[in-house]
Amino acid sequence: MEITQGSPPASAPRATARWWALATAGAAQLMVVLDSTVVNIALPSVQSDLGLSDAARGWVVTAYALAFGGLLLIGGRVSDRFGQKRAFIGGLVGFAIASGIAGMASTADLLFVGRAAQGAFAAVLAPAALSLISTMFVEPRERGMAFGVFGALTGVGAAVGLLVGGLLTEYLSWNWCLLINLPIAALVLARAVLLPSDAPASGAISLDLPGTALSVLGMLAVVFSFSDMADHGWSDPVVLAVLAAGLLLMVGFVLHERRTTRPLLPLRVVSDRTRAGAFLVLGLPQISMFGFFLFLTYYLQGVLGYSPLRTGLAFLPLSLAIGIGSTAISGVLAPRLSPRAIIVPALLMMAAGIALMIGLGAGGPGVYLTRLLPAELLIGLGLGCVIAPAISMATAGVDPDDAGVASATVNVVQQLGGSVGTALLNTIATAAAGTYLATHPGATLRATVHGFDIALIVAVTVVAVTALIAAVMLRTRRPAVAPGPEASREGLS
Repeated sequence: MEITQGSPPASAPRATARWWALATAGAAQLMVVLDSTVVNIALPSVQSDLGLSDAARGWVVTAYALAFGGLLLIGGRVSDRFGQKRAFIGGLVGFAIASGIAGMASTADLLFVGRAAQGAFAAVLAPAALSLISTMFVEPRERGMAFGVFGALTGVGAAVGLLVGGLLTEYLSWNWCLLINLPIAALVLARAVLLPSDAPASGAISLDLPGTALSVLGMLAVVFSFSDMADHGWSDPVVLAVLAAGLLLMVGFVLHERRTTRPLLPLRVVSDRTRAGAFLVLGLPQISMFGFFLFLTYYLQGVLGYSPLRTGLAFLPLSLAIGIGSTAISGVLAPRLSPRAIIVPALLMMAAGIALMIGLGAGGPGVYLTRLLPAELLIGLGLGCVIAPAISMATAGVDPDDAGVASATVNVVQQLGGSVGTALLNTIATAAAGTYLATHPGATLRATVHGFDIALIVAVTVVAVTALIAAVMLRTRRPAVAPGPEASREGLS
């Protein structure tokens, strides 16, 4: 199959403008990704201050991830319709305002609303940032470097968020995990207004509101059903009905996209086998990663007694490993090996790292050095080696008019994986802990750790299955992108 391509731009932007654009877009992406995890370290404090239940605590993360993932496709179309620079600035300003609302929240409901608003504006900001890079960097070597840097920021941002969250929670309050976005956004905005102006995509670009409604409501129903299982059980009729409704809405979304003349997600973007495989490789591991962040945070603070700052520092090796994997290792291997040859072993490395977390028990003085640190290094190096080649494969060869929606889909699959992972694995852990307590009354700590173990077994399985998918769906050769803007837009066969 070949993807129909549009005409390339007459000339590439000047080198200086390109690298400034990368710095600006990268800073925005770092802020967006950081916010997906920055509150994780603060969750125990948030839960205590606002009186959240164990089932409700996950919505501090999920409200952001679900709004982000659910609205990313229309956010990508906003970028295509109104231009990347306008979408970038609008998303940035809205994100800052929403951060202020969430950071000053005094009730759980207001916090959830603020987090959801953050996600909604991030859904406009993130695809605009990625499409800026995708369209400005067309020469193969520079494009590889740009995606390596962007991939490093994407991977490191989630882990850095944990460290920043620990620092802010320890020395200020959990509110500052959200308010910190205000000065960062101001600095990014000062540079964003200097970005080169771009024209909206040629032709009519529809926002496809019916498609948006079907996709958002479908994802919301699926994630809500997974989250509600923690309180009502797997066989509750209401939970099953909501899950079934969500799946039907998602099927309806696909059918609608096939029939409408101006789809929210043109199926040509995801129908190529290699590109579809790249999207799965980017999305499925996030189910495991978001669960990993949540469980390790509660294990370090609730079981080992770490402070928020010490917990954040404990995640630092993960950040460094992701950065090394996505730049030094992936950058060296990419010219020599096919993406599949890099991604499959990297995913297996991630699975091995998560497996090291299983069976920790109540821990001990050496548990961090003997189990947790090796786990972080394996997971970080593996994830880092996956991100850059997978993002490049997912966006290569896309028609310029679809650049925004293709970039949005990269973020959609990651955020949807994260929101499903947080809800599903938190539910599995809570249910397993409850079952353990029923037969071991009073053993609260052991029940909690047992719940983590069961959820982590599921997480390992998800990553291992993703490795199998990558082995089957990703083509063996590196994408052939010849020098020059014309070649950079060749379709994937």
